[in-house]
Amino acid sequence: MSKEGRHLFTSESVTEGHPDKICDQISDTILDDLINQDPNSRVACETLVTTGLVLIAGEITSKGYCEFQKVVRDRIKEIGYTSAKYGFDYETCCVVSSIHEQSLDISRGLDETEGHVQGAGDQGLMFGYACRETEELMPLPIMLAHKLVRKLDQVRKDKILTYLRPDGKSQVTVEYDRKQPVRVDAVVIAAQHDTKVQMDDLREDIKHEVIKRVIPPGMIDKKTDFYINETGRFEQGGPLADTGITGRKIIVDTYGGVGSHGGGCFSGKDPSKVDRSGSYMARYVAKNMVAAGFADKLEVQMAYAIGVPHPVSIMVDSFGTAKISEDKIKELIQAHFDLSPKGMIRTLDLLRPVYKKTACYGHFGRTEKEFTWERVDKAKALRKDAGI
Repeated sequence: MSKEGRHLFTSESVTEGHPDKICDQISDTILDDLINQDPNSRVACETLVTTGLVLIAGEITSKGYCEFQKVVRDRIKEIGYTSAKYGFDYETCCVVSSIHEQSLDISRGLDETEGHVQGAGDQGLMFGYACRETEELMPLPIMLAHKLVRKLDQVRKDKILTYLRPDGKSQVTVEYDRKQPVRVDAVVIAAQHDTKVQMDDLREDIKHEVIKRVIPPGMIDKKTDFYINETGRFEQGGPLADTGITGRKIIVDTYGGVGSHGGGCFSGKDPSKVDRSGSYMARYVAKNMVAAGFADKLEVQMAYAIGVPHPVSIMVDSFGTAKISEDKIKELIQAHFDLSPKGMIRTLDLLRPVYKKTACYGHFGRTEKEFTWERVDKAKALRKDAGI
């Protein structure tokens, strides 16, 4: 966002019961299961859900064995699709798998052998971003949108609002003045529900139990608009109403439309795929640079070629907020961060079963200890090296 003066910016998020997010979670749950057995598993797992059907497909090479039926059904149960009256449930859905091994042509470039350093799993470009709008160093609109759907899931699972069902969405519009967020202009919630609840009750409950518990009071004023289930009833949801596919919520997964996004999604991919590990590393780099005080907002792009162990290009954009030159920032990145696939995996400890947690509420701006790319442990050394 480089706009001057007052302007609006909007981001959205979705609940764990949204069809696309069901797919992301299934793909990442399969990945976690295999990495837990064999940390060097090569996984590229895609999922599709629709009425009564889960289809998993892709390429997997691993010493581990995944019981697809059990893993898929357990995850669907955890999400909350536990009854046939929802039109999709863990007991009666059909689970079909079409999995084969990773191509030997690809694995030759990935595997580390004598005389060959592990290269990138594919070509591609990845972006990392950080800014000072929130304590997580993330854009405010996407952080509020994530917190709303997390709260929506919580009040459903804790039976505070017993009529809610798993599917749902949020959207937050923030007003900025001279690049600083000053108020929330609009909040949109779509919440799936049972047949008995009245719309007036649902709207009042969502406003008080979800929105007002998430949005800071000082950000809401008399002009803030609330749009809650604006089309009326939302009884049919989930895979019954909408086909879901892995990787279709990449803007939800990253920065909510702020900054840029590379070409690939994250879920279902082991960390040898730079779509995932490179994006995590780029966020780690950008966040540490902002935490070090080098810029108020920063975007980093890295690009890779298949089989090549180091980036073919690195780009830095501070949007005019840099306190030191962008060339110096790039120099510091190259001096303090190992951007090879092996280096990124080692630095961020990515050969662990941590991926199911990433598949909902965004991959960035998280405070859980498993999200190693959110650490700012390089900031002190960076400042010292820069002479600040």
